[in-house]
Amino acid sequence: MFHSLGKYILLLRLSFKKPEKFSVYWAEVMREMVSIGVGSLGIISIISVFIGAVATIQVAFQLASPLVPKSIAGSIARDSTILEFSPTISALVLAGRVGSSIASQIGTMRVTEQIDALEIMGVNAPGYLIAPKILASIVMFPVLVVLSIVLGMMGGYLACVFSGDIAPAEFVMGLHDGFDPVTIQVALVKSFSFGFIISSICAYQGFYTSGGALEVGQSATRGVVYSCVMVLFADLMITRLML
Repeated sequence: MFHSLGKYILLLRLSFKKPEKFSVYWAEVMREMVSIGVGSLGIISIISVFIGAVATIQVAFQLASPLVPKSIAGSIARDSTILEFSPTISALVLAGRVGSSIASQIGTMRVTEQIDALEIMGVNAPGYLIAPKILASIVMFPVLVVLSIVLGMMGGYLACVFSGDIAPAEFVMGLHDGFDPVTIQVALVKSFSFGFIISSICAYQGFYTSGGALEVGQSATRGVVYSCVMVLFADLMITRLML
């Protein structure tokens, strides 16, 4: 365990060494941002709308008492979406999409000896392959989470319109009542952390792959599983420290 942790830390140190040619690394970061951000828009949008709608309907069902104002459903759905649903569920979904892609890409380059060729040419392979993916994830994960929050609220509003359980005006009133900006800060800190965790763990698994196609698949699976576990642990720690 400690040996693996040492290799992980060493790989991160090598990844963030001063680049040989900044323009090449910058182009890689931009390419990865497009791949991670634009490529994940569809799945994040669909999941966020449905999660917001389901959260609103369930809260409305549980607040059937006439003594409780209907507008509180908007407040509960808002806070649960901002604090938990959007950052954490989005991260778990992105671990499957982005994390497996990172691990399989780097793992394939390792088993086909492309990484060895880069090192022979004097290129810092971890810096060229891993650092752009980590930087792009750190930048794009918060953007995707903010988009997820907005779409989650829209999903809740649409659920009110079509189900009739809560008047849309009451839902919107609940969204405004008692809003605390700290919840947005917590969501952004979580998204930054999750982006780093997923990209770095999956890159580590891919970089130290050995064997053939079967081992590449196993590395991608391990990367997704380990990153999901660490995302949930980080979620607990950040929530405990910031709230």
